[in-house]
Amino acid sequence: MASLLFQKAGWSLKVTRTSKSLAVTFSTALPRKNRHRTIASASEASSNLRSSYHGPPPQHSKLRNEFQSTKVFQSHQARAASTATAPSDLPQQQIPPVTNRFQPKEEVVHTDDLTAGLGDQPIVLDENSRQVDWARSFHGLSTEAFSKEAANALLAPLKPEDIEVKPDGIVYLPEIKYRRILNKAFGPGAWGLAPRGETIVTAKAVTREYALVALGRLVSVARGEQDYFSPEGIPTAVEGCKSNALMRCCKDLGVASELWDPRFIRKFIADHAKEVWVEHQQTQKRRKIWMRKDDQVRYPFKLYAPPPQGSPRPSNSKY
Repeated sequence: MASLLFQKAGWSLKVTRTSKSLAVTFSTALPRKNRHRTIASASEASSNLRSSYHGPPPQHSKLRNEFQSTKVFQSHQARAASTATAPSDLPQQQIPPVTNRFQPKEEVVHTDDLTAGLGDQPIVLDENSRQVDWARSFHGLSTEAFSKEAANALLAPLKPEDIEVKPDGIVYLPEIKYRRILNKAFGPGAWGLAPRGETIVTAKAVTREYALVALGRLVSVARGEQDYFSPEGIPTAVEGCKSNALMRCCKDLGVASELWDPRFIRKFIADHAKEVWVEHQQTQKRRKIWMRKDDQVRYPFKLYAPPPQGSPRPSNSKY
């Protein structure tokens, strides 16, 4: 006689085999009247075991399993259909998104979108107010000429050392020197720029209309503009737009009128400007730029001496 025992925490299974029979005993830890129960007799267990090894299961067992599986499937389908159609008063549970705990979390920085408009429209005064509404009024325009001293300061010829040259060859007067001329002509505090509309912010530029007021009189109206490259640069572009409007308003007063004279520009370029070859210190790209003759090449460029004409160029030349 041989026996085999399978034992766990709450149950045990004992199989005993003799030369003529096979007995299986299953017992649990539950408090029952008959704690040990024999599943089948030795002869029945032996016949069932031989049939399970040497042939397929009985037909009625197979049909019972298929019936139970079909019944369970139909019950699941009916339950799912009733859940989908029946309204539920309970709040739906939100499933949290699947995240990777090993992936570092990115910090979200909230920035205001300034391209929608700055909302800085000037205050509109009442019609019966004594104060002049410079957002709409043209008070004092062309009523009388300024004094001779103010006219001499405004119409004074420019000094060559005050004029600057851009790399593309355009000559200009720095905006701070326009303010110095106005301070000399009218005095600090006797002139100003009054906005005449809201600041318009497009995808790449900022623009706004300003009025130049001097000694309580409207002098000129012009629209300034300034480009920008990122939303963080809009405040600087707004200030540049104001300076650009001041420069355009000063044209009506005759300030730096030489810079709009083509003959003066050509003569100034010939006498005080030069075109030189430069090389970018980071990208090693070479090009020509304009600069004053008494000025020096500044970072990020450095002076580059091209090979003389007629000499063979290297194969890796970048100009």
